Amino acid sequence: MFWQRAVISFTLGPLGLLLIYLGGWYYFIPVTIIILVGVLEYANLMKHLGWHVSNWILLPAVFLLLVNGQWPEQNLLGPVLTFSLFASLLYALWRYERERSSLTTADWLATIGGIMLLGWLGSHFFYLRHLDTNGEWALLIIMTSWVSDTFAYLIGRQYGKHKLVPRLSPKKSVEGYIAGVVLGTLGAVIMALFLPSISIPIAIAIGLPLTVISPAGDLGISLLKRESGIKDSGHLFLGHGGALDRLDALLWVVAL
Repeated sequence: MFWQRAVISFTLGPLGLLLIYLGGWYYFIPVTIIILVGVLEYANLMKHLGWHVSNWILLPAVFLLLVNGQWPEQNLLGPVLTFSLFASLLYALWRYERERSSLTTADWLATIGGIMLLGWLGSHFFYLRHLDTNGEWALLIIMTSWVSDTFAYLIGRQYGKHKLVPRLSPKKSVEGYIAGVVLGTLGAVIMALFLPSISIPIAIAIGLPLTVISPAGDLGISLLKRESGIKDSGHLFLGHGGALDRLDALLWVVAL
């Protein structure tokens, strides 16, 4: 399991680099597919928590927010957010009136949470890519997070002795966290050597706080999985769990 995950991780990294560099449809299609799979996994997590979210609302809302991220000149953000939030309200009222749920308020808030988490935050994958022609900022931020996450897992699994958050995520260790911060920041510095528009001081200024805070997103999804009694959100990535397991930290990193 350890080596399987390591091999897959070091395969996904270069593939991600290529897709970010190519941009356009080569970037939009795979990222969108992964996020939409994440929507289905999110709905499944909510189901195990005893809550219900409508994929008929969640999937179109998230997709249109991603489209707006890729083509912001369409100015879809305001209308999509307004109508999707209103649709989620109407759906909650309908379910309550039909007595189909005893947790209608939780269902409504879970739907809003899914729209914001996967749609609003997810759209920043594309906003970030558009900051420059070659996608250098996207390369720096996304790959720094990947390096940090990968080495936090590898070092923590091999040498971790002190648990970071034992109740929420027993396998995460202080040693792994420190390794993720140090090696993730070092990765940002190395990448800056090959990215003309990003200096080493800027790489450190971005890489250090990014690697410090990125585990919080991971732990947020861990909280949902822990409460719902699910180990992995899905099985999209062999040995790496589902789409949400890969997106958890990145969703916050690209937006922040």
